[in-house]
Amino acid sequence: MTLLDDLTLIRVPQPVYGAAVARNGGRCKECFGRSASPFRERQLRQSDLEFECYAASSPVSVKSGDRFIPARAGSNWSINFHYANENCRSHNQNHRSKDAGADTGKDAAAYSALLRNELLGAGIETVPDPHTDDRRHAVLSQDSHSLFRYTIHAKRVPSDGGNEVSPYSLSPLSNKSHKLLRSPRKPARKISKIPFKVLDAPELQDDFYLNLVDWSAGNLLSVGLGACVYLWSACTSQVTRLCDLSVDGDSVTSVCWNERGSLVAVGTHKGFVQIWDAAGGRKLTSLEGHSARVGALAWNGEQLSSGSRDRVILQRDIRTPPSAERRLQGHRQEVCGLKWSPDHQHLASGGNDNKLLVWNSSSLLPVQQYSDHLAAVKAIAWSPHQHGLLASGGGTADRCLRFWNTLTGQALQSTDTGSQVCNLAWSKHANELVSTHGYSQNQILVWKYPSLTQVAKLTGHSYRVLYLAVSPDGEAIVSGAGDETLRFWNVFSKTRCTKESKSVLNLFTRIR
Repeated sequence: MTLLDDLTLIRVPQPVYGAAVARNGGRCKECFGRSASPFRERQLRQSDLEFECYAASSPVSVKSGDRFIPARAGSNWSINFHYANENCRSHNQNHRSKDAGADTGKDAAAYSALLRNELLGAGIETVPDPHTDDRRHAVLSQDSHSLFRYTIHAKRVPSDGGNEVSPYSLSPLSNKSHKLLRSPRKPARKISKIPFKVLDAPELQDDFYLNLVDWSAGNLLSVGLGACVYLWSACTSQVTRLCDLSVDGDSVTSVCWNERGSLVAVGTHKGFVQIWDAAGGRKLTSLEGHSARVGALAWNGEQLSSGSRDRVILQRDIRTPPSAERRLQGHRQEVCGLKWSPDHQHLASGGNDNKLLVWNSSSLLPVQQYSDHLAAVKAIAWSPHQHGLLASGGGTADRCLRFWNTLTGQALQSTDTGSQVCNLAWSKHANELVSTHGYSQNQILVWKYPSLTQVAKLTGHSYRVLYLAVSPDGEAIVSGAGDETLRFWNVFSKTRCTKESKSVLNLFTRIR
């Protein structure tokens, strides 16, 4: 139907002579029941005919009522402005934007903050970090108000000392925007996607439940290859063979250094745990107690915890007789992950029964149990920055990275990584962590916590990245896979995070 067809449907009511309304000059005259004269009747009919011609020639249909004014009282313009660019982009564009350089993201964040200052009066003085959710939280925390308000704002006196903009300045920007542009720009951290060293590791087993790589405080890398344990010095690049278990018909299933880096524990397929002196190259003791292979080891001072396929965790002090041991029974299948907390008070264990258990140093039963994972839990890591924060990763059927508050027993966050989570490790200096993955992408991911944004994605292994260790300086990592290679990556920065915790629960910020 055309516009002309619509206009032909408009019917103009015929004038009622008993209560006629004149259209000339807006003046109204009523006849009070008197009959109109022939001259007056012709005049009224002529004016109605002119009005019909005017309605037919008008391009807009005439509706009763005044002009339309939209109601914007319930519109939150700050949130709409923030999500405008995010909603209009496709998934591929969002993925490409995440892979773009950090400089572009920083410039986009600065430009967005500048627009919010000038259009919405946000009052932002520093450029937000594009890798965190601070920008979103800052927008959502603003007062909800309408953009079109017919009110007069009182002029505020700036309390900036000598930093306010001169009244004679020709810049159209506000004082807050000037501060935003003058704020220091932190240089973007570049993470190389190419390993700086690759070592061959023949006979490195492709077994998800083993832990065959560890890096000591003395900068020695221990690797279990078949029935032997080799030590590689990161300073001199020399390789020495520590032990050979083929004489006893055994093989290596796990290795772990103590905190000082002088002793290395070796778990075997027959269930033995051997303690070796790395400097002297001699075996100190051999501990029995397990009836199956020992796939997980964890030191806590002079105490050593071992997890086995027999579903038992043994805690032993190497200074005491072997009879003085603690047996922790809570898993229903093989124990494949063990980690002590930084304060040496709690032990986290993961098993093939999809359970994550937390033990203390005095009880024989787990104090906490988490059952949210849908596959084996091997990847376990305690945060060195936040007390009681525990991270864990699930196997192929789960693929999720989960965070727990062990102080309250609550689940904090979780994200689907898209592939099997094999290992986790926190950065010693920044609030970041690295995860290695197996089926099906065989990748290494660097995450920023708590935003859980991917800082880097490293590829190169052709098999599952089953082994991970962090250098003593906290800057480099080494990854091992079933492709029988060890790859060294620079992923973490040495500079510590300068942000202080503003929580009222942090007692160290209130010490005078």
